[in-house]
Amino acid sequence: MNQPFARTKLAPDLCISRIVTGLWQVADLERDGKPLDLDRAALSMKAYTEAGLTTFDMADHYGSAELIAGIFADRYAGDQSVQMLTKWVPTPGVSSRGTVRVAVERALERLRTEQLDLLQYHAWNYADPSYIDDLFFLQELQQQRLIRHLGLTNFDTAHLRIVLASGINVVSNQVCYSLLDQRAADEMTQLCNAAGVKLLAFGTLAGGLLTERWLDHPEPRSDALTTWSQMKYKRYIDQAGGWDAFQRLLTVLHYTAQRLGVSMANVASHCILERPAVGAVIIGARLGESEHIEDTLQLLDFSLDDEARETIRAALGALTPIPGDCGDEYRKPPFLTASGDLSHHLDAMPPPYRSDTGADGRTVALSGTVWEDIAGFARAVRKGNRILVSGTTATHGTRLIGGGDPVAQTHFAIDKIEGALQSLGGRLDEVVRTRVFIQEQDDWEAVSRAHGARFARTRPANTLVRADLVGEGYLVEIEAEAIVDG
Repeated sequence: MNQPFARTKLAPDLCISRIVTGLWQVADLERDGKPLDLDRAALSMKAYTEAGLTTFDMADHYGSAELIAGIFADRYAGDQSVQMLTKWVPTPGVSSRGTVRVAVERALERLRTEQLDLLQYHAWNYADPSYIDDLFFLQELQQQRLIRHLGLTNFDTAHLRIVLASGINVVSNQVCYSLLDQRAADEMTQLCNAAGVKLLAFGTLAGGLLTERWLDHPEPRSDALTTWSQMKYKRYIDQAGGWDAFQRLLTVLHYTAQRLGVSMANVASHCILERPAVGAVIIGARLGESEHIEDTLQLLDFSLDDEARETIRAALGALTPIPGDCGDEYRKPPFLTASGDLSHHLDAMPPPYRSDTGADGRTVALSGTVWEDIAGFARAVRKGNRILVSGTTATHGTRLIGGGDPVAQTHFAIDKIEGALQSLGGRLDEVVRTRVFIQEQDDWEAVSRAHGARFARTRPANTLVRADLVGEGYLVEIEAEAIVDG
């Protein structure tokens, strides 16, 4: 095994395998109430660490994955150093220091440890600012040494930027990144390189679809797909151009693998592992059921040559790009999940803000900032099918979000506008006018580009002016009007 290539530092005190063993399939193995033998599953992890694959990735919702990993660390790891990366995927809605601590303490108990190596956080709805509260609360627990490092999972570029600009130190962002899904290759990679954040790439084998098994295979019916991963990544194939385009990609991978004397899985994963900002690829394991350790290790023992890169680049050029940014598959159509929606993840999405209806038929949304009480106004007002959103800055409670970054402030202000609209039954794509006020003349282009990223399809009427904004540190203020369809 190529040892220098085999490890990567997420932080000075956190060195992980460049091939991380993913335990998401534990939930699939336990589907339909099938119990796993936890001790037997834990013992099966030993083969990975003995091969040098000492890093495991799991989550609070991956069935018994954390329990299994805790048993392994306690009974079978011995003196060997292992790294346990887990995630917290909270239920949408308001949380508190107490609920965040309960989640962290549950993970500590399951993993049988006093400190989490890396806790990765997922947010369902950026229009609900409770996610930023959760991250500040998690940072407090990091300062109390319950968490060594914080990471994110499925964050898009704009919101990774908000988190970083707000002073929350994260070392990684775990995202879908494969030959089928190149969303992380551009703006996300640029931001991560600039900020020193590593990408942890999952889905590099598309649930096993990017392997020899599916070469020249007829397109499967949906009821023939046997795992959640296959169901999920078949949707990526459909989005990327369909089964015929996918087969052309497999043909190129097969030719390259044969020429280099490795497996198609090795080629597919190596293409992502060598990308800028990628710290590791996550290869899923069905503990105690099927092991591919020997083949996985070959991933670190070869290199792609110029011919391989060029032929694969040409094959990717024939695919339809997956729309949006990283993590959008969990937040907006097309939902590229196993079920094609969020039904197996969520029961409901609560409104971000409190709303009240007055006697005159107006409904108001309140975001809870100090200025709303001081000046006696609402974040937004709905009358009939019209919603008017007040001038909105990057304020959350008593905090200024986004630091001194005008782009981060702009995105957070638009998130608040979207939250107000959602709370009154509207959507961001129903906005018909925006007015943007900037403090510094030099920020006009950066703010405009951020506005354009959020409204490119909607194209509301817009005015941008420079003005002296009230409040220290505020660089941008935005108001909006929406007409609710129907």
